[in-house]
Amino acid sequence: MPDRTSAQTVRRAMQALKLIASGTSDGMRLADVAKALNFERPTAHRLLKALVAEGMLTQHPGSRRYALGSLVFELGLNATHQFNLVDICRPTLNALAEQTGDTTFLFVRSGNDAVCLARVQGPYPIQTPAVPVGARQPLGVNAGGLALLSALSEREALEITQAVAPRLTIYGNLSPEHIMEHWTKAQASGYALIGNRAVPGVTAMGLPVINEKGKPIAAITVAATNSRMTQERIDEILPLLRLATEALSRKL
Repeated sequence: MPDRTSAQTVRRAMQALKLIASGTSDGMRLADVAKALNFERPTAHRLLKALVAEGMLTQHPGSRRYALGSLVFELGLNATHQFNLVDICRPTLNALAEQTGDTTFLFVRSGNDAVCLARVQGPYPIQTPAVPVGARQPLGVNAGGLALLSALSEREALEITQAVAPRLTIYGNLSPEHIMEHWTKAQASGYALIGNRAVPGVTAMGLPVINEKGKPIAAITVAATNSRMTQERIDEILPLLRLATEALSRKL
């Protein structure tokens, strides 16, 4: 009986994770999860709370909706080599760095942070001080995190910026209000642009890589010195960046 009960709990947990993963980035309500899986509400509540405690799910502070947690991302990084995100994206990053002459980056989301997975320097003689591979910064601080944030709803972006607010002051006195201003500009322009925050003296632009469900799964950025990243350069880089993210969307 204990073995049977344990197996049933694991199956229910997997059902809940698959259901929430198939939903929107806004997450799902407890009542919706219980109804969809035909669970008693107290059972669903205990199960979801346990998954939150283990990092498999997270609960949005404002809406109380459940969404995938950072541990899902971390487990994914340790998954089989048959789906190695860096290996898949590396040729695209190399080509983009060669075309623009500047440094290209690959970012993914982990909870409320953007994590740098890869970096490729271009042939332009003056390269920028760079966010190191493996670095983790709050969403919205760098162009990759801002690109990922720009693919989310305004409500979720607001919740995230409020959650990371205590960590923002070290980035040039950045505030949640500043990030939301950048989010609004990204919505209007169609790309993320931010400078002097993640790395002083550097401006970067980025776009999210969107999957077939409309969810952001990664972001690609191009970074250069502030003086080099003029509006003219931005207009030159943007079509190349769009082609790169579209190509990765198809691959992934």
